[in-house]
Amino acid sequence: MTVQTSGVTATEAGLPKERAVTATGHSALPKGQRLDRVYLWMLLPGVVLFTLFITLPALMGIFFSFTNYAGFGSWKFVGLTNYTAMFDDPRILDSYGFTLQFAFVTTILANAVAFALALGLHNKIKFKAPLRTVFFIPMVISGIVIAYVFNFLFSTSIPAIATSLGITSLQESILANPSWAWVAIVLVSTWQSVPGAMIIYLAGLLAISPEVYEAASIDGASAWRKFTKVTFPLMIGYVIINTILSFKNYLNVYDIIVGLTNGGPGTETFSVAMTIFTGFTSGDYAYQMANAVVFFIVTVVFSLAQLRLLSGRQVSL
Repeated sequence: MTVQTSGVTATEAGLPKERAVTATGHSALPKGQRLDRVYLWMLLPGVVLFTLFITLPALMGIFFSFTNYAGFGSWKFVGLTNYTAMFDDPRILDSYGFTLQFAFVTTILANAVAFALALGLHNKIKFKAPLRTVFFIPMVISGIVIAYVFNFLFSTSIPAIATSLGITSLQESILANPSWAWVAIVLVSTWQSVPGAMIIYLAGLLAISPEVYEAASIDGASAWRKFTKVTFPLMIGYVIINTILSFKNYLNVYDIIVGLTNGGPGTETFSVAMTIFTGFTSGDYAYQMANAVVFFIVTVVFSLAQLRLLSGRQVSL
């Protein structure tokens, strides 16, 4: 399209059509062309940074997983030795067992508590706004800070109170008990992660039309029947989303364990992530890098399985 300015068109002035100028002085280049270049230039810094700090280190780590590199000095190729050794290492196998058990239990507990709190805060109750603020506080506090606070509570405050009340079972720190230390980690992780899941559930509850509940009330449905036949079926997509996000986050648990037990007592609460990071600083760089590669594959497999479930439910993130 040519634009006429002062009685002379851009074409008559000898200018090519793609360089025609509008009456406001802006170029008449196709917007798609110019915006495409702008997007590419905007993406370039991110791509460069991602490549330098994510992709290249990952590729280097995969390369060194086939060597005996200790993190410094010389190295040589050892093939699949590091990978085969992992399956005979009880420390590695126990860390996977603990991590999967922790992720499974905490995902169920955190989502159950978050769903219940979301239902309560969604209903017409007094002090609803202040309560929402209180419940969201754990979300903005650092995980390591939360862990150290609860470490003090489990190690000092609770035993002192139990001693004064004569409760012998709680007079020793739960963190020093090999059979119960993981329970403390589950409870603290749940307390920290409930607000994030609750936000998603509240968004889902707000999306349900009040007319649906009005129709159920007209049909004489009880509160429990409304929940089982109306609320939960309409919220199943949000449950799946929270389950996927929670499980993947719990597989990478690290800071809560460092602040609470530091992997103890003994190695009872060593997660996979903690095992990998500890190995990096103790001369097992190549061995733990092989562990990291296997852990990445395990995480991808779980993620693909969960995404398969998500697509089957026709839920969009």
